[in-house]
Amino acid sequence: MIGAGAGLSASAGFSYSGRRFEKYFADFREKYGFRDMYSGGFYPYETLEEYWAYWSRYIWINRFMDAPRPVYEELFSLVEDKDYFVLTTNVDHCFQKAGFDKKRLFYTQGDYGLWQCSRPCHEKTYDNEDTVRQMRAEQVNMKIPTELVPRCPVCGAPMTMNLRCDDTFVQDEGWHQAAGRYQDFVRRHQGQSVLYLELGVGMNTPGIIKYPFWQQVRRNPLANYICINRGEAYVPREIQKQSFCLDCDIGAALKELRSL
Repeated sequence: MIGAGAGLSASAGFSYSGRRFEKYFADFREKYGFRDMYSGGFYPYETLEEYWAYWSRYIWINRFMDAPRPVYEELFSLVEDKDYFVLTTNVDHCFQKAGFDKKRLFYTQGDYGLWQCSRPCHEKTYDNEDTVRQMRAEQVNMKIPTELVPRCPVCGAPMTMNLRCDDTFVQDEGWHQAAGRYQDFVRRHQGQSVLYLELGVGMNTPGIIKYPFWQQVRRNPLANYICINRGEAYVPREIQKQSFCLDCDIGAALKELRSL
């Protein structure tokens, strides 16, 4: 069982500040003083044309471009012949791009590649790659053409990102199917020898991955827990004898494991 957080994508080179931010958002930084991509994502732009100019770039580089380093591919090579399942709060689609089976993945917090109605008036999501590609190509002076502003095909309201930011997050049919497969995997392996491998998970949403992993290991004497996370590798006393923590770069650790 793999639990993956933002630290895994950071190890793969998905930095949201510094040189990577400057490369793609220098004009927004100059106009608004943003210091990272997250700040720009939450800014209250005056027009939807400017909002989507920003977000189309953001989506493109963090969802449709390949990660700078092959960390996800290293991980896949370690588990591809095993009975695995991935629970992740990441929304960048890196697992599928690296070859992981879609039916063995549960993206709990959404996907940069999906839109939903902002109200929302219905429980459905929509792929955005083609429109995002067009927005990115046709934007001028940090604005997209008005005709490219996405609107709900049902009620006409503006579309928004399918990201869990508040209670308007749409959990569509695919989300519920993935949740069911995750729950089934946990049920089928109760009392069995299971490795809970936690990669790059912090304390922003510990109730999704970290706490459930600790609880499942504590209930199962045959289970083991490995945590790899630079600066945040720790384990509760109750499961110390079943656990191993590495405070280091995830990519380096996975590469070392492959060489064993």
